Amino acid sequence: MSSSQAKLRGYAWVCPDYTDSYKILPAKYWMGGESVWQLNAEELGPHAMEGLDPSFAAQAKEGKYQFIVAGKMFGGGGKSIEHPIYAIKGIGIKAVLAESISRYFYRNLINNGVPVLICRGITEAVHTGDELEVDLSAGKISIVKGATLAAKPLPEIALKIIAKGGYINYVKEKLATRT
Repeated sequence: MSSSQAKLRGYAWVCPDYTDSYKILPAKYWMGGESVWQLNAEELGPHAMEGLDPSFAAQAKEGKYQFIVAGKMFGGGGKSIEHPIYAIKGIGIKAVLAESISRYFYRNLINNGVPVLICRGITEAVHTGDELEVDLSAGKISIVKGATLAAKPLPEIALKIIAKGGYINYVKEKLATRT
């Protein structure tokens, strides 16, 4: 990921502590029916964050929000289910910025090409609608017209996976260069 790709800008939408996978994408969209194994961002996207705010997905898709700023333990409860991540991707979220995050959800975000930074105190400093500048490689989150917060930077391998759009694409490219 080039340094310019590692720098993102957009508006924040803040959600509370303990926003679990079922609030990110209600279970009815991934626990039954014909599409249970479908990881289709376009189909799942309109339901992103529906468990908290049914209007969020449409607003994000229209460009009102580019970042989800989350409290403690974002993404818990769903283990390694990827459907909520595809919903987030489907509305064009550039990155998830959280106080803390479920380790499975953290890894699944990266493996599916969605950047994530852990930043203690972010929900105290950032409010819905704040404009942010995010530097993934430096772990820097700047509130435009406000404070700058320090997050744990993403490791170089995570940046490479995200730049390829996810782990599967990353591995495919690695295998293709071996032959």
